[in-house]
Amino acid sequence: MSDPYKALDFYNVDELWSDEERMIRDTLRSWVSDRFMPIIEEHNRAATFPSHLIPELGEMGVYGASLTGYGCAGLSPIASGLICQELERGDSGLRSFVSVQGSLCMYPIWAFGSEEQKQRYLPKMAKGQLIGCFGLTEADFGSNPGGMLTKAVKDGDHYVLNGSKYWITNGSVADVAVVWGKCEGTIRGFLVDKGTKGFAGKGIKNKFSLRASDTSELVLQDVRVHKSQLLPGVEGIKGPLACLTQARYGIAWGAVGAAQAAFDEACRYSKIRIQFDKPIARFQLVQNKLVWMAAEITKAQLLCWRLGKMKEAGTMQHYHVSMAKRNSCWMALECCRLGRDILGANGITDEYQMMRHMCNLESVITYEGTHDIHGLIIGRQLTGEDAIL
Repeated sequence: MSDPYKALDFYNVDELWSDEERMIRDTLRSWVSDRFMPIIEEHNRAATFPSHLIPELGEMGVYGASLTGYGCAGLSPIASGLICQELERGDSGLRSFVSVQGSLCMYPIWAFGSEEQKQRYLPKMAKGQLIGCFGLTEADFGSNPGGMLTKAVKDGDHYVLNGSKYWITNGSVADVAVVWGKCEGTIRGFLVDKGTKGFAGKGIKNKFSLRASDTSELVLQDVRVHKSQLLPGVEGIKGPLACLTQARYGIAWGAVGAAQAAFDEACRYSKIRIQFDKPIARFQLVQNKLVWMAAEITKAQLLCWRLGKMKEAGTMQHYHVSMAKRNSCWMALECCRLGRDILGANGITDEYQMMRHMCNLESVITYEGTHDIHGLIIGRQLTGEDAIL
C-alpha cells in the first residue's frame, strides 16, 4: 500500500479553490506525505508527538494561518480549512496540535489581548518558537464549561488562580496556557507562562485515541499572575466559546481529510485484495460501501466550502459551524468503520492507517462539542427552543 496518496474529488471541488488556495493545499499535502507519513506509526506506537516537525510547520505559516499581522500568514478561511484537511489526512493529533496553537491560543490573544500581549506572544507562536495550550475543560465540566470550578481571586496587582483543567492538548509541552477561570462571578481568561510557581502540566497516559498527541491535566495551586496577563478584551463564557467556534471550523475541514485517507486506503486495497479469484472491488457489497463513503465525503466537502465562504463574508454563525463539525466527524468515523470492514482482519493492524484514524476520530467527535451537543445547538436555532438549559 505504498502508492502515492490520491484524494477523492468526485465533484471537481478543486475548481472552487483559488490558485493560491490550491498551491497551499498541495504544499501541505506533499509535506504530510514526505515528512509525516513515514514516521506517524512509530510515534503512534510510542505515544509521542513528532516535535522536531514543529519549526517546519511554522515555516509554512500554518499556525494562526488566517490571522493578520504579528507574523501570521493572513490566509483566506478556505486556505486555513484546506490546511486542516491535509494535516488530519496525516493524523488527527497533527491537526489538533496546529488547531490548538492557532485557534485556541493565538486567536484569543489576537482577538482579546492587549497590544503588549500580542507583540510578546504572537510572532514567536506563528513561528512555532512558543507553544500554547487552552485550559477550559475540567474533569467534571466538559459539555457545561460554565460550571467550571477554577477560580481567580484579585490580590493587588495580581490574580491568584486555583483549580485544574483536563484533556488539554499540548498541556505538558506548552510555553503559555490560556486558562479560563471564574473571577468575581464572571469568566475571565489569563495567560499563564510555563514555569510559573504552582503551575504544572501532567501528561495523561494509556490513551487508545490521539496517541501521537500530548494530552494533559493542568494543575494550578495558588498561581500568581500579574494583571498584565489578564485578557482585557472579553468577559464571560462568550470568550472561550468564540475560540471554540474558530477551532470547530478547522475540525470540520480536518475530519474530511481523515475520511479521504480512509477512502483512499480502502479503495486501493479493494483493487489488490483477491477473493474467489477476483479483486473484492468487483463485488457489489464492497462497491456499495465505497460509494457511500464517496458520497458523504463529497457532501462534506461542499458543506465546508460553503462554510468557508460564509466565514470569509462575515456571515458565518456558530450554529453553521456546529452543523459542519457534527457532520464531518460523524461521516469520517463511519468511513473508517466501513473502510476497516473492507480491509477485513488486515484493518486492525497498524500496517494500515484505518484503525488509527478511527480511534482518533472517537476523540474528535467528542471534543470541542460532542455530536449530541452540536445537535442541540442546531436544534435550538431551528425551533427557538433551548433543550440544553
